[in-house]
Amino acid sequence: MGHSAATNSPSSHLVLDFAKALWRVRRPRPFVLVIEGEVGQEGAAPSDYLHKQLLLPEWRETFYQLVDATGLVVCLNVHTAHPTYRDVRGRSSKGRLSQGEYYHHDGCTGPVKPRLVEIRCPIQPQTRGVATAVAPHHDVVKAMVQVLPAELAASTALTGIDMSPSALDQMDDAAFDHLQGLITRTVRKKLNAEGARAYFRQVDAAANAYFEPWALGESRFIANANGRLTMQHRRAYQAPHTGGVANGHLVKRWTNEELLLPGQVVDQALIAALCSEEGDEADGERAEGCYLGAH
Repeated sequence: MGHSAATNSPSSHLVLDFAKALWRVRRPRPFVLVIEGEVGQEGAAPSDYLHKQLLLPEWRETFYQLVDATGLVVCLNVHTAHPTYRDVRGRSSKGRLSQGEYYHHDGCTGPVKPRLVEIRCPIQPQTRGVATAVAPHHDVVKAMVQVLPAELAASTALTGIDMSPSALDQMDDAAFDHLQGLITRTVRKKLNAEGARAYFRQVDAAANAYFEPWALGESRFIANANGRLTMQHRRAYQAPHTGGVANGHLVKRWTNEELLLPGQVVDQALIAALCSEEGDEADGERAEGCYLGAH
């Protein structure tokens, strides 16, 4: 990977030697690495160490490999106004789940998925009260099966599908995607909004998802498409969604495809296709083909 293994420090944190600096890190989940800041900078004001150090051209690919290998890399206390970020689209209503509330990969309708997704909570006056749950794709689908109510498992769409642990262990990524689409559509059709949200909270717990509260100045790099470990994420209300509650906003980018090295050009068609998945659904058709379909 081009960086040293993390080692124990006297403060019970770990220390990561990366990009010619030592970083305070911790591992709250096997698939999560949280970078709190540079050693010796404790108590300093938030800075843009993300762009000035970790994502410099000479370190960028190695950092991406760290995300690929880990699953989720969280960077805390980052203050940046980099122009590549854009507002997260989509809204949730009390009566219907938004597409973003279902576990999904970004780019699920197209042949090319972004390598990773960076979601960020900028430093702003209002804190963020809605969680973003993140977990490994296979763990998510196994959890969806585990907590699926018996009456939903017996529905027509799922009748005849072997969802035993041994069968799940034999499935490849495409089979997991297909099964997940069937279960998600069934939950969507059979449960009301709060029933579906309660179901996915059970999925969060069963998958051991990471859904720590957002900190201001936090970026989460989520492995979205690679040959080893891919994650899924969702907007996760941890209490009934009643609306009318002020919340800090999030921004995002597909960092590998949008933060380019000198001489590289943005694939505008790919970005447009990815962005088209993120609008509010008008009639359910886009949702059926996107997060709720066989990805």
